[in-house]
Amino acid sequence: MPIIRPISDLRNHTQAISALCHRHSEPVFITKNGKDDLVVMSQAAYEQQRARLELYERLDEAASDAAGGDRGISHARMMAKLKKRP
Repeated sequence: MPIIRPISDLRNHTQAISALCHRHSEPVFITKNGKDDLVVMSQAAYEQQRARLELYERLDEAASDAAGGDRGISHARMMAKLKKRP
């Protein structure tokens, strides 16, 4: 269930909004005059969402490569490349 608060709570109860964001690790939706206006979330939740989106982009790219016939590299070759890394 989404957490929804009026914009006055953001102004008058900033610490409570921050605590909600951190406690639930979900965004808090802020309304203005009864309509959607802002979304507030903790830095940790934002970073997690960015990492998830980056992963989805990489998986989509890999799926496109595979659909185009790219077979990647063998396990042995990948292990050799990893061992060469400093």
